[in-house]
Amino acid sequence: MIHRRAFQVSFDALTAHKLRTFLTMLGVIFGVGAVIAMLSIGEGAKQEALEQISILGINNVIVSAKVPDEGLSSDRGLARSPGLSLADGDNIAQFDEMVTLVVPQRFEAYPTIFYGSEEAPVRVVATLPSYIYSSSIEVENGRFITAYDNSACAQVCVLGAKARRSLFAFSDPIGKSVRIGDLSFVVIGVMADKYIGRGKVEGFELKNLNEDVYIPFNTAVKKFDRTPAAQERRHRHSDEEDEQKYNTPEIDQLTITVTDLKYVPAVTKVVDRIMNRRHFGVDDFEIVVPESLLRQSQKTQQIFNIVMGAIAGISLVVGGIGIMNIMLATVLERTREIGVRRAVGATRKDILRQFLIEAITICLVGCAVGIALGLTLAKVISFYAEWPTIVSMYSIVLAVGVSTAVGLIFGIYPANKAAQLDVIDALRYE
Repeated sequence: MIHRRAFQVSFDALTAHKLRTFLTMLGVIFGVGAVIAMLSIGEGAKQEALEQISILGINNVIVSAKVPDEGLSSDRGLARSPGLSLADGDNIAQFDEMVTLVVPQRFEAYPTIFYGSEEAPVRVVATLPSYIYSSSIEVENGRFITAYDNSACAQVCVLGAKARRSLFAFSDPIGKSVRIGDLSFVVIGVMADKYIGRGKVEGFELKNLNEDVYIPFNTAVKKFDRTPAAQERRHRHSDEEDEQKYNTPEIDQLTITVTDLKYVPAVTKVVDRIMNRRHFGVDDFEIVVPESLLRQSQKTQQIFNIVMGAIAGISLVVGGIGIMNIMLATVLERTREIGVRRAVGATRKDILRQFLIEAITICLVGCAVGIALGLTLAKVISFYAEWPTIVSMYSIVLAVGVSTAVGLIFGIYPANKAAQLDVIDALRYE
């Protein structure tokens, strides 16, 4: 009953000056909203990075062909290096205790495929049937290429989700023929849609797997001329038509699947040594380790969350100072009231409790409004800035806990000052 009366008195005191109470809450409202919105951005970025890296395969080590810097390599070394090749993969595969799969890929020089009058921008990937086990891709309809397709050099293909939508809209593409270059390929499967996000993790650009079209590796070797992606990039970025001083790589990428995550660092070192030895020190390859990208991304996000949380926390501290200032002014304003309450039997503990309840009530109501503001901000940021946001229960609990603590801490001094007032002096105060 005593506590209920204390809450009633505090509520009446706050509602007697609605505008002042609302202005006092603003610091808490914006602080809580900022904490929730900032942490939701960090959590969304973290989740997006995890999803993007899972596309590469957390247990994978990826070796990609690249254009060597001719200024850093001798002409003799450039001529001796074979470029990225199947033999590189065979050498790496010998470490079968640590390596499960070594899957080659060729990216063919056909940026567009056709179905009748429809066309779609794609990346034609020539690979082996085992590629589906070394990546996160999944078949949604039909099947993936098989060992028979590869050995028979069959003209079959599997479409990415975006390529399928561009060419066939809502119709079933299985069994229909598409044109890649001058050849017709029968569609045998469609891949599940994969979310790519912004397409970059720690500066490494991810390709949109939804635009990939998969064909058997041997079909590409037998029926397509070799124009590697690395060589295309060289001609696209160079204004000079110099004679090529290095060998054309046989393949564009090797995906190496490691038996256990703990072997990833060891396999990375082995791969680097093998590649440097076989390529005579020529820097015509690049090693990407998704597991390392994940650790770097997590570290970056952790720093981001700390910085953003600290900035948002400043708003809560400022809000707490505002609460203390208003409560001090309230103590002066209600000095005579405090004296009357003490004269009719209220103890110092009762006065202290009443003012603390007022301070905490301001914080809790501000928290409720701030949570609504934070959730709204997260959705607005996600919609207009196209950043993924995830509001976690942790961010809400943290914001409410900190704001309540701020209200308690900054409310103690004014409440204690009110409780320590002398009864006679308070009654005589005008």
